[in-house]
Amino acid sequence: MPYWRLSSFYLFYFSVLGALVPYWGLFLRERGFDAVAIGELMAILMATKIVAPNLWGWLGDHLGHRMRIVRLASMVSILVFAGMFWAQGFWPIALVMTLYSFFWNASLPQFEVITFIYLKERVARYAQIRVWGSIGFIVTVIVLGWLVDLHSAEVVLPTLLLLFVAIWLSSLTVKDPDPEPHPKAQPPLADVLKKPAIIGFFLAVFLMQASHGPYYAFYSIFMKDHGYSESLIGQLWALGVLAEVGLFLIMHHLLGRFGARRVLIASLVIAALRWVLIGNLADSLWVLLLAQLMHAATFGTFHAASIHLVHHYFQGRHQGRGQALYSSVSFGAGGAVGSLLSGYAWDGIGPAMTFAGAGVLAVLGALAAWYWIDAQHDY
Repeated sequence: MPYWRLSSFYLFYFSVLGALVPYWGLFLRERGFDAVAIGELMAILMATKIVAPNLWGWLGDHLGHRMRIVRLASMVSILVFAGMFWAQGFWPIALVMTLYSFFWNASLPQFEVITFIYLKERVARYAQIRVWGSIGFIVTVIVLGWLVDLHSAEVVLPTLLLLFVAIWLSSLTVKDPDPEPHPKAQPPLADVLKKPAIIGFFLAVFLMQASHGPYYAFYSIFMKDHGYSESLIGQLWALGVLAEVGLFLIMHHLLGRFGARRVLIASLVIAALRWVLIGNLADSLWVLLLAQLMHAATFGTFHAASIHLVHHYFQGRHQGRGQALYSSVSFGAGGAVGSLLSGYAWDGIGPAMTFAGAGVLAVLGALAAWYWIDAQHDY
């Protein structure tokens, strides 16, 4: 198994998130955009995940050669993102963001399928490969926070361009695995999606990512308004992902002992508590440190349990579209709705109530998972 070549792709892919998620909102505010515009622009990054992964997932499932799709999408991402250096104003920036995120978001679900093909029966080792994505996020968020402090948020642009190039180069090192033979008799995907357990799963992951809207769109802005420096803000982001790294290292034990369903429910409950703490006690650095450690649950255990369930529910020729649906429903639709709602709520009802609303969404997600996802199985 090409462990390091698979890991390098995750390293650079999530390094891009380490630049976008904490600092893109600051970059947009420096360009003069208000909270509503920032919420709408951040929603574009999420909304393209609704369409792109499903389109490329369908192609991957039918053509079989997924690495060709990953390489093509990665290369086009570079070319399109370069337009950001000339884009000025809301609509030109929105257009470039739509195009580069459409291709960038296409690659990860297909690469997840490739990783599982290489893993074969060693599914528990997924977290040991995916952890390098978290490491890339940590390094980027710390280094870029320091650079933004020294210069300005404009330094985010060349950093992202270099990272997009690194993603493409790393994709060239991974051999396209031979497509796995599909079972001769498989139910249509539409029949699979009608199962109550799968409906409940997708509802839960949608609500979880919608609850992250205020965090992804406004956390850095919220922290800066409370007097924290960009360097410290970057360190807070990094702490959360560092906790996620530690979690990934023991994730196979947690899944084996408690099962993916219970891990998913616990993640949603912890997320609700986390948003309430951030929204109401942002002046306390100790509370913020605790809240960031909870990222181990709100992303780490949540994502690992979700990937485990997707791998269980979607087999054979449905693998690519199953991963794509998970990405589009949760990070795509859920993230877009969360970003939009938080953008409209931020100046209207205030940060504390916005984060409280996020907590309510997480609780609803926990209830959906508890009620619908199969309780009689441990996945």
